[in-house]
Amino acid sequence: MQYIYQQVLQRLLEHLSQAQKASLQLLIQRLIVAAGGVERIKGLRLMFVLDASLSSAQALACLRAAQLSIAARSPATFHLRIATAWQAGMSTTALANIDSTFSRLFMHDDPRIDLLVLDAGELLPYDSRRAPSGEQQQAERQEWLLCGHLSSDGPLLANFASHGYLHLAELALQALRYKGGVDAIISTESLADRKRYLAWSRRSLRDAELLGARPIHSCAISLLEGMSELRARYWNLLQGREPAPAVLPGPDADCRPALRFIAIDDLVSDRDSHQGERLSRFLGHRFDEQAFPCERSGVANPLLLAHLQGLQAEFVDDTRYRDGIERYLQQTRQLMQRKALAQSLQTRVLNHWQPGVLELRRSKANDFALQAYGLREAQLVCQLFSPFVGQGLKLEAFLRRCHPGMLVAVPYLHKALRRQPAPEPVVQWLVDTSGLPLVMLQQLYAREPLAERRADCLLNRLRVRGADLRHLQAEAANGVRHRGDQVGSP
Repeated sequence: MQYIYQQVLQRLLEHLSQAQKASLQLLIQRLIVAAGGVERIKGLRLMFVLDASLSSAQALACLRAAQLSIAARSPATFHLRIATAWQAGMSTTALANIDSTFSRLFMHDDPRIDLLVLDAGELLPYDSRRAPSGEQQQAERQEWLLCGHLSSDGPLLANFASHGYLHLAELALQALRYKGGVDAIISTESLADRKRYLAWSRRSLRDAELLGARPIHSCAISLLEGMSELRARYWNLLQGREPAPAVLPGPDADCRPALRFIAIDDLVSDRDSHQGERLSRFLGHRFDEQAFPCERSGVANPLLLAHLQGLQAEFVDDTRYRDGIERYLQQTRQLMQRKALAQSLQTRVLNHWQPGVLELRRSKANDFALQAYGLREAQLVCQLFSPFVGQGLKLEAFLRRCHPGMLVAVPYLHKALRRQPAPEPVVQWLVDTSGLPLVMLQQLYAREPLAERRADCLLNRLRVRGADLRHLQAEAANGVRHRGDQVGSP
């Protein structure tokens, strides 16, 4: 096996850019210092969260080069635990990229590597042959639908972005606790991104009264524990349940040593696109228009988000599907420009939704929604109207636009939603059209839209963030457009 690892290292070094090769020794030195010396490197346990992005895969390749380089010079090397973003809503290309990265770096059978995924709240070893469980698929499906029904008046791109970061935080927390924990977390995010995430986390936890005694910026475990509690509260609110009392760390929490946080973004990032393409080819990474440029937001699938924009334009706004796609592309273009992406990449993403291929993309989006969540286009359209919340305030408008034949059954629909006896065909129609069980529809019927609730509601706070955690414009109930607080404000 040692010979195989040497071959992997040699091939990997051949595909690193000159800048990455020059930084490799600095990366090795930084990890040795974190271990307390090369003689202690064997006991160093590091954790890395891998998402579907190319930058994340390339950073992992640099970490693997450091691990194998140390092993070639010393009797032992550090242990690397990789928490892998893996959900039903991820595109097949993104999932294939993750598996290809692990295979090319020869990680599957290395005892110094842990590959982990989170499925329905349970931490499991990574296995590309295993599909997400039915429980995981159902949870994602209900999140998609409930977010849509409660937030139909808000910016669609915001409905799932910050929720994805909550999922990644839960994944990281559980991976940290796996088999005795780790000594440090590796981060490849830029300083600006780290500050933005920390500011968003601090504000969200403070608004939810979940800040513990230890400041979240002083210890990664304090931050992740708070975000895990926030995610549990968010899920309860989404399902209409009263949030459980917060379980904050006890007085002895301050006695725990702070978990170290090692930033290596200055050593692994490389803006040389030509060299980046070489490493990308080595990793078998395929460009994925479906997951780009929102690939780091967790559960948000841009293909479906664009599709929802098109459906809203066609059915709710009574314009054209193309008009909704144009709004999506405008938001995407602004995001890519803020990230200073190469013009060639921007063009490639935007060309994915050219007018000549819109019907093909629409068909692919519907196929993906059916495969990942078991949802048809009619059910996606239903959530855009939010016909059940607010005592069925928009029910007749929804029926008139999409199901005129059911207008005669309006009294029976209201009875079923009020938990009163109603004909079985009416109940079945509600379930089939919405994609949600009757009990959830009845809960939605008794709730008010988020726009009508207190401005500081947690669900409202979370839904106004885009994929880069910046505020998106939201439209209030009175039709006035406004912006939320600026990112980075305390």
